[in-house]
Amino acid sequence: MDFSAYEEKIKGILSPKRYYHSMRVASQARSLAQKYGADTDKAYLAGMLHDIMKELSFKDSIEYCDKNGIKLTFIERNTYKILHGIIGADYIRQNCNINDVDIINSVRYHVTARARMSLLEKIIYLADFTSDDRSFDGVDNLREAVQINIDTGMLAALSFSVRELLDKGDCYIHPDTLEAYNDVMKDILRNNS
Repeated sequence: MDFSAYEEKIKGILSPKRYYHSMRVASQARSLAQKYGADTDKAYLAGMLHDIMKELSFKDSIEYCDKNGIKLTFIERNTYKILHGIIGADYIRQNCNINDVDIINSVRYHVTARARMSLLEKIIYLADFTSDDRSFDGVDNLREAVQINIDTGMLAALSFSVRELLDKGDCYIHPDTLEAYNDVMKDILRNNS
C-alpha cells in the first residue's frame, strides 16, 4: 500500500510534533498488528490518521460536528479531548477516501475505546498509549502489559485512563470507556475460569 498521499495530507494539517507522534503511532500499530495477526497496512494507516483532527480548536470542533450533522451526546459536546476522534473518523471518510469501517472506527474510538472493539480498534487504542514517543509515568508498565496479550494491554490502558480521569476530578468519563473496561474484564475473567 502506498501511504505517501496520506502522509502528505497529515503533514499539511498537523504541527511537526503531532505529525511525528502520528508516525510513531503508525509504527507501533504496525508492530502490534504483526504480533497479534491483524492487517499491518490497515494498522499503519489507521495509526497515521488517528489524530488528523487533533489540532482543531474546541469551537471549530463543535462547528464541524454541527455542520456535518454529527450528533454529540452531552458528554461529547462538553469534552474537548474526545472530539478529535469523532471528527477524525468523519473527516477521513469524507476527505481521504477511507471507506473501511474498521479503520474509521479505529480513529473514532482511539480516545474513548468501546465495548466489543475489533482487533484493529484495540491495536490503535494501545499504539496511541504506547508509541515510543510517549514518556509519561507508567508507560513502561503499559508497554509490558501490551506484550503479554491484547486484552491484558487493554485492561491496563483502560485502568490507567479511568484512574487518570478520576484523579483530575473535574471531567467526565465517557460511557464508552466504562463499557470497554467492563467488556475487557468480562473477557479476561471468562478466559481465566
